[in-house]
Amino acid sequence: MEPSTAGIIGVLVMLALFLTRMPVAYVMTLVGFSGFSILISMKGGLNLLSRSFYDSFSSYSLATIPLFILMGQLAFNSGISRKLYRAAYHFLGNIQGGLAMATVAACTAFGAVCGSSPATAATMATVGIPEMKRYGYANSLAAGSVASGGGLGMIMPPSVVLIVYGVLTEQSIGALFMAGIIPSFVLTVLFIIAIAIQCHRNPALGPKGETFTFTEKIRSLVGLADTFAIFGLVIGGMFYGFFTPNESAAVGVLGILVLGIIKRQLTWQAFVNSLHETLRTSCMVLLLVAGAVIFGKFLAVTRIPFNVAEWTASFDLHPLIIMTMILSIYFIGGCFMDALALIMLTIPVFYPVVMALGFDPIWFGIIIVLVTQIGVITPPVGINVYVVYGMAQKFEQSITLEEIFKGTIPFLLAIIVGLILFAIFPQIILFLPEAMY
Repeated sequence: MEPSTAGIIGVLVMLALFLTRMPVAYVMTLVGFSGFSILISMKGGLNLLSRSFYDSFSSYSLATIPLFILMGQLAFNSGISRKLYRAAYHFLGNIQGGLAMATVAACTAFGAVCGSSPATAATMATVGIPEMKRYGYANSLAAGSVASGGGLGMIMPPSVVLIVYGVLTEQSIGALFMAGIIPSFVLTVLFIIAIAIQCHRNPALGPKGETFTFTEKIRSLVGLADTFAIFGLVIGGMFYGFFTPNESAAVGVLGILVLGIIKRQLTWQAFVNSLHETLRTSCMVLLLVAGAVIFGKFLAVTRIPFNVAEWTASFDLHPLIIMTMILSIYFIGGCFMDALALIMLTIPVFYPVVMALGFDPIWFGIIIVLVTQIGVITPPVGINVYVVYGMAQKFEQSITLEEIFKGTIPFLLAIIVGLILFAIFPQIILFLPEAMY
């Protein structure tokens, strides 16, 4: 059988298995192992299988993932998310739509100690939605701001998606983290502008909340001084070269753990829950990485990625037009697939194309994370929407899926505006990495 034919059959089989709701990691492993064994040999396939799983679970670079996930879980169970929301509310709660703005700002801050989009959405849903409902906010704005704001956890360092992208493409994880900081703040501002426009057009969507004195606002920040100090130590340590990403993650975990114990905000049960959730999430991510490596090796043998790169380069089109075509595929794929799985599945195909076109790999990493971020708030997958819906039902809030999806539309437009800005002005993304290196 021709390698390219085997590759096409493998891709079609993989898509068919996805429809059975079989876990993505298992599908990529099965198809990759079977295809590689058919084209090379069974012995070669078994060797690839064992080596890929061993390398993934023993990788020093990938040790960053469970450490940052543990850092986020400890932060959540220590009550840091409530403090972040309270501080943001003190500054923004007294203006039209201020509670929703405070929620988005808190999502950005919590993303800095969490790195997971669904976790950020779930955390802010438990804190923000009941408060917004109490002040008479519309369901669409309340839930839509939480689901969309949670997506900021995908790009705000430490982002698990960026870590995996860095490992797969052999790019500096520290540089990717630096590259994600400014875009995450730009998106936060765009989200706040989207909320302001909505509430200006229809003030009933987000009534004003309480007004606080300057002293009360400052006091709300005092309780977050230690959290900001840890974030500054983690990111600043990488920026100035004091720590590697793994060392920064370890410092963050230790800092959050010590703070939780000293302030008596972290119970033994909360600590055990943090370890359990970290283990579950880390295993899921590492299985995905191993599966993606196996499938990528199979694709390399079929030469499909190189053929796609040559075919794309044969078009007499401007590189930006080809990049738009690639991003459209990520956008469509993100609507049906988990962002992490999509990136690991497609990087072996599109990364060579992007390099051939002369685009910066750091810039491309941030851009595709932003595009797939759209997928977490759009049907039919929309994982953040379903997370927020589940949390709303848990707290007996009468919010429907239709209202949440409707509420994410203005934020979807804000992300598109951000993408256009980052495409026109790539230095927004590349300024900090270039300053770092």
